[in-house]
Amino acid sequence: MSTVLVTGADLAPQALALLNNMEVVYAGKAPTEDDLIALCRRHDPVAIIVRYGKVGAAVMDAAPSLKVISKHGSGTDTIDKVAAKARGIEVVAAVGANAAAVAEQALALMLACAKSVVPLDARMHAGHWDKATHKSLELGGRTVGVVGLGAIGQRFARMARAMDMRVIGFDPFAKNLPDYIQSADLATIWREADVISLHCPLTDENRGMLNAETLAQCKRGVIVVNTARGGLIDEAALLAAVRSGQVAGAGLDSFAVEPMTAGHPFQGQERIVLSPHIGGVTSDAYINMGVAAAKNLLAVLARG
Repeated sequence: MSTVLVTGADLAPQALALLNNMEVVYAGKAPTEDDLIALCRRHDPVAIIVRYGKVGAAVMDAAPSLKVISKHGSGTDTIDKVAAKARGIEVVAAVGANAAAVAEQALALMLACAKSVVPLDARMHAGHWDKATHKSLELGGRTVGVVGLGAIGQRFARMARAMDMRVIGFDPFAKNLPDYIQSADLATIWREADVISLHCPLTDENRGMLNAETLAQCKRGVIVVNTARGGLIDEAALLAAVRSGQVAGAGLDSFAVEPMTAGHPFQGQERIVLSPHIGGVTSDAYINMGVAAAKNLLAVLARG
């Protein structure tokens, strides 16, 4: 019986049903590279479903029968795709399976920043009533710049448009965009957007795309939302921009190093809203991503 290694502690029952003719082995909630190498040597999987941790060349070399690495989600930056290609191992992703969940998280973070939800909640619980002194930002009529126009970015854009926001977007690979998204280059997004929301994969080319230089090009008081990958932002530059008021607020669901550890400079900043990379973690997305990951790997194996 062929083996599938899951770099996590579980998989949706609906996904397991698709893999009923295979042995499924779990690596646990926080597998290290050594854990994965040991499991690959022991079980020699034909497929790996990647939930947590990284899969690099050493893991691949420990599994000589490995044919496919299937991401439980859309972002494949935790998989060494160059090493996989060199070894004839196909890398596939569950593109769009968590689009609704992540887009909703981006919307929630944007609204939380614009409406000062977190600091006002804390003030209310402390017995304050700031009605006479606080003004929130109205988003209707404002411009949102969406960087990355895949399934998630387009879904978020549609939500923003429903709020009467002007949507400008950048994605060199997107085709046949809906008419409510105005295609723009990054310079235009930095210059014109009142809100910038990141929805692109992390690559060597776009790492740190939001940095001191590009943040300085933005409107003063811009809101930054990131539900994609933490490496897209220079975190020190963002913190400085928030403290100076160049960035009015940031809603962040992903970070350069995860999990975030105690003492991170973002902690305690009331104008930075944080969530632990859970944009795609909903009951529905868990099923959708598991089923898509299983179907994707089975399709590769069926091709031989």
